[in-house]
Amino acid sequence: MKRSVKGIIAILWMMAIVSVAQNNPVIANPIDLNYRFQSADQGNYRREAADPVCEYFKGKYYLFVSKSGGYWSSEDLANWTYIPCSTISTIENYAPTILILGDEMYFMSSWRPSKIYKTTNPDLDDWQLIDTKFDYQTISTQDPAFFLDDDGRVYIYWGCSDKYPIMGVEVDPSDGFSMLGQPKALIEHHYAEYGWEEKGENNHLDRDGYNEGPCMIKISSKYHLQYAANGTQFRTYADGTYVADGPLGPFTYEETSPFSIKPGGFIGGAGHGHTFKDKFGNFWHVATMRISVRHPFERRIGLFPSYLTKYGTFHSHTVLTDLPFEVPQQKVDFETHGFGTGWWLLSYGKQSAASSFMDGFEHFKANDEMIESWWSAQTGDVGEWWQVDLGEQMRVNAIQINFADHDFNKTDRNSYVYYQYLVECSDDGVYWRRIVDKSANTADRPHELVVLESPIYTRFLRIINGRKLEGKFSMYDFRVFGNGLGALPDSVSGFTVERDANRKRFRFKWDRVDGAAGYIVNWGVRPDLMTNSVMVIDQDQLEAGYFNRDSQYLFSIDAFNENGITVGSECITVD
Repeated sequence: MKRSVKGIIAILWMMAIVSVAQNNPVIANPIDLNYRFQSADQGNYRREAADPVCEYFKGKYYLFVSKSGGYWSSEDLANWTYIPCSTISTIENYAPTILILGDEMYFMSSWRPSKIYKTTNPDLDDWQLIDTKFDYQTISTQDPAFFLDDDGRVYIYWGCSDKYPIMGVEVDPSDGFSMLGQPKALIEHHYAEYGWEEKGENNHLDRDGYNEGPCMIKISSKYHLQYAANGTQFRTYADGTYVADGPLGPFTYEETSPFSIKPGGFIGGAGHGHTFKDKFGNFWHVATMRISVRHPFERRIGLFPSYLTKYGTFHSHTVLTDLPFEVPQQKVDFETHGFGTGWWLLSYGKQSAASSFMDGFEHFKANDEMIESWWSAQTGDVGEWWQVDLGEQMRVNAIQINFADHDFNKTDRNSYVYYQYLVECSDDGVYWRRIVDKSANTADRPHELVVLESPIYTRFLRIINGRKLEGKFSMYDFRVFGNGLGALPDSVSGFTVERDANRKRFRFKWDRVDGAAGYIVNWGVRPDLMTNSVMVIDQDQLEAGYFNRDSQYLFSIDAFNENGITVGSECITVD
């Protein structure tokens, strides 16, 4: 089957054929926040942030995440300001939720007995505890979510369990959010039917994972109850949807679920998220991404453009959002709007070198396109460096520097780390010139995307540590973006799809393409609804179990390299 025109349009954003619009900021996931180190009593030292919620309020976006001692504000969804908070006693708990009700913002997190706070100005640390009358009254008492309906009625949803359902109830905000009626079970577990709910890194453990992190949005007259599965520590962590005509159901499973999934690429995971509108009316989905090496809850935050299809199903673009993309400062159609920058990954797998390295943390792990591995120098001394050879001169537009904080033993809740460094480029590896100077930096920027004022044409790049560190100078990845100035890869041939006997698992194979750095496997339940994708780096096969048992699927495959993407024209239908 030929891929339909609308199917091609649906992935135009991936083709990165547009130039960066003036005044549109550029970001790349994970979002560059000053992720906080966690206390020693929570296991290994690591940064953590998860379970995000974001809303637009009085001219700014406010982002709340778990375990961060505060929250962030932004005027453009790209540049964030941290606001430490001491007046909310439950600010350190997991799974915050916020509600905009008139002139006030309300806050609640996973805590029992429940505590709800309010403020008229979240830029100030002056939250007030209200006389809270809400009580979960069920066993699964985590991951609350507020929802304000068009008629002014308010609801709370919750659930975080591998046994108990997602719950919901109407509440009365004028009476301390007391319950109006009994809570209702809204989403049960169905791992036998929906593979993405099955527990395991590859949805393979033959038991229910955690259904958690509900979020309700209303579009037109339909209520979309989103929820996460199968576990925050897995790359296959994703969000799906049930739909109803009323805020408490009955709900029907949306066959295109999961609508937010990112098992491939530099950083995986797109679950326990929150969908919101920006000030222009565009939908975004902010969600949890995972590292989970030092600790299962070592996590980051991702931001994904989202939209409602003509069939009324929700979808989030995730597959290439760990490459630079625009944050439009105007109303756009995210289904057809090409918001890529045209900058592709240049550094993956290229020859590298370093001033030193530790066993198990070799220099090639700083450009292996896996956040779960990293390079570490032997010291944190000034002058430690890492270098990449792009192989030939290429156009460089941006660099994302992902610091790994190796051997940092931070325990203070208000303790952050800042790096100072230089980035240099060279045509021959002998004579170098400076292109980035962060020698005076005092901001904590662990995943900083540096967009160059003008593109440069170079072959070698290196980063040099400029500040004595208490731990080691280390990076998950030093990622270079631009264009290789060469040819696109050929189309993929030999693409085959095999469905397992349990019908939730598929095996894909294809012929390697010379010059391809990787492939993108696309799928959907309609020819013009190929809404999900997974990036596969330098492989010619994939096994995945995040599919619905009873759904018919269509699959296609694209190839990409440092010059762009070649979209496949053939679709395979599997009943």
